[in-house]
Amino acid sequence: MGGKFYDNRELSWLKFNARVLEEAFDEDTPLFERLRFVQIFCSNLDEFFMIRVGSLHDKMLFDSKDTENKTNMTAREQLIEIAKQVKKLLPLKDQAYSDIMTGLKGYGIEHIDPAALSPEEDAFYRAFFAREIQPLLFTGMVDKKHPVPFLKNGEIYVGVTIRKKDDAGKTTFGILPASENFPRLVWLPGTGKFLLTEELISRYAEMVFKNFEIVSRCIFRVTRNADIAMDEGLYDHDVDFRDIMSELVKKRKKLQPVRLEFQGEPDESIIALIAKTLKVKDNFVFTQTAPLTMSFLSSVERRLEKQSELFFTPLTPQKSPDIDPKRSMIEQIKQHDVMLNYPYENISQFIRLLDEAADNPDVVSIKITLYRVARDSKIISALTRAAENGKDVLALVELRARFDEENNIGWSKRLEEAGVTVIYGLEELKVHSKLLLITLRDGSDVSYITQVGTGNYNERTSKLYTDITLMTADRDFGSDASVVFNALAVGNTVESTNKLLVAPKGLKSRIVELIDNEITYKNDGYIGIKMNSLTDKDIIEKLAEASRAGVKIELVVRGICCLIAGVEGDTENIRVISIVGRFLEHSRIYIFGKDSRRRVYISSADFMTRNTERRVEVAAPLLDRRLADRAVDIFNTCLRDNVKAREQDSEGNYHRVERKPGEAPLNSQIFFYEQAYSAAEEAAKNEEESLRRRRAEESAARREAELALAPNYVHPIAPAKSAEEPRITHRVKIRRVKR
Repeated sequence: MGGKFYDNRELSWLKFNARVLEEAFDEDTPLFERLRFVQIFCSNLDEFFMIRVGSLHDKMLFDSKDTENKTNMTAREQLIEIAKQVKKLLPLKDQAYSDIMTGLKGYGIEHIDPAALSPEEDAFYRAFFAREIQPLLFTGMVDKKHPVPFLKNGEIYVGVTIRKKDDAGKTTFGILPASENFPRLVWLPGTGKFLLTEELISRYAEMVFKNFEIVSRCIFRVTRNADIAMDEGLYDHDVDFRDIMSELVKKRKKLQPVRLEFQGEPDESIIALIAKTLKVKDNFVFTQTAPLTMSFLSSVERRLEKQSELFFTPLTPQKSPDIDPKRSMIEQIKQHDVMLNYPYENISQFIRLLDEAADNPDVVSIKITLYRVARDSKIISALTRAAENGKDVLALVELRARFDEENNIGWSKRLEEAGVTVIYGLEELKVHSKLLLITLRDGSDVSYITQVGTGNYNERTSKLYTDITLMTADRDFGSDASVVFNALAVGNTVESTNKLLVAPKGLKSRIVELIDNEITYKNDGYIGIKMNSLTDKDIIEKLAEASRAGVKIELVVRGICCLIAGVEGDTENIRVISIVGRFLEHSRIYIFGKDSRRRVYISSADFMTRNTERRVEVAAPLLDRRLADRAVDIFNTCLRDNVKAREQDSEGNYHRVERKPGEAPLNSQIFFYEQAYSAAEEAAKNEEESLRRRRAEESAARREAELALAPNYVHPIAPAKSAEEPRITHRVKIRRVKR
């Protein structure tokens, strides 16, 4: 096996972020939307350094000889290669930003070069600085008596080398914070021209250091390790886990620096001073011409919002044609399973289920796992109302949802105040499942409504991420979900279930069994999997085994893929594509087999070791053939994407899928939206026709009733009065008589 079909996890992720950056160069994408992809690239990279690079730094210090299990690279080797790849990507980011801003000049938007200000522009900005910024600046001097102040994670600073005007030799270093208390950018009045606040501070720093000469200046930012490890002491019974998490969130902001960034062309002596002070290695010092963060884009967007050609055409999630808006959600789900496909279909239909359950007298309990929720969550509101209505409501709130800890801590308090029973994740395991159980009782009869999804209970991301949710009244699903919640409530994991696959004990083993089953069919075997990431070595080895047996395998993997497809003798029967487009591909679909033996699942779990072995995840089979067909169609449409899809080659590199001669372009995400709009329009037409028929029937009934009151009226099919009298079989002409 030799690892020749393996890619390193971190390097694979950088390839994914490179695909994100490619979207910033796509001229078929509206100009401002291209700028958003630059922003996404930057924010992705920030999180990568805080978590993944931070973790590798910790590993290098803890055990320098430890290697990862696929490419056998040490932490140090991975860090070296990461630094090389990032240094290749940053010039591309700078170029993308420059190209896009050049294009925006045609719309009156210009990021000014501070060195090229006209006298009038300079006078305005100088006065603005003196009035609005200088009074709020905190000046940090660095010398023997004043050490380098604490530099906050992600904040932007201006550094200056200064010397007293009467001392030509000795220099001192000063630091000015540019991120706090200030607007991100400053517009030139009456124009679309702007400077960033850090650029203003850098340009007019001499106004702060009045008795000094500015020798050199720079704009910089530090990124700190944010990978906080949990230790067993956090779970002591006499310690409030929520309070501990609050402290850990604060601690995250103070961890060791892992990256140092500079904008422009700073003096080498400044770079050396800051890097030495922060103990950042030279290869993790990065310079770039573009801004260090893109957090100012919202201000630019407001200036351009009337220029519709700069933005994607607005798309609105549609109502599912499978759901009757006039009927009870619970009753409809009892009749047939319901599946929603976000963002093409509206999450409001799921929220309607929760709202209905909160008020339904037959509902006795609602149980749900919450990983990430919106800041203004209607789902939380429904749960609190259910509790206030006397329902038994249990919410497992995962406080360790990365970078959503503070939000979840707040929601957990609100839920408790409303009477919801709040529990947290397990000691060693995050709860990442998307599981809801509604229990109803009608007399002695107990029934369930179970929902299993691939994405979070989050109204905001449901418009941005592709996800699937299943709602069913299947009793086995309900029983399985009840087992899951009962186990979570006492801090246990699930050993076995009937239909649901539940990690960490029941999902991976079943996936391996299903792959093994396809291996028995050899060339007639089939596996199709859509997910975010693939890193689990056991599953990768099993997929390679299936490929060697002749099984056809198709993988749609958005992000990290540690399996390299097309390697002769190992993975030549595997195809890997990645779709990076307008929406973030997030749905997980597993397909095993063909035709009558086909099994289709949706799941919250990627095939990453953390998901399969260290998290509580749930996968659900689609037992309704109609819904299974629909999920397979979603998967196959992704495979046919020839606009936003990239295909992996046998070296692990990705290339845009080339359209065959005469082949029509297919953007799968836009196709699904068009499909949703068409289905909604058809449903509206059917509803309109149904309404027209009902109105016609009601009108006819009213006319019939009116005629029945008229004198001399004989019903056209009135029964004979006696055996001798014949039945009237034709309608008589009615003459109305005035009274």
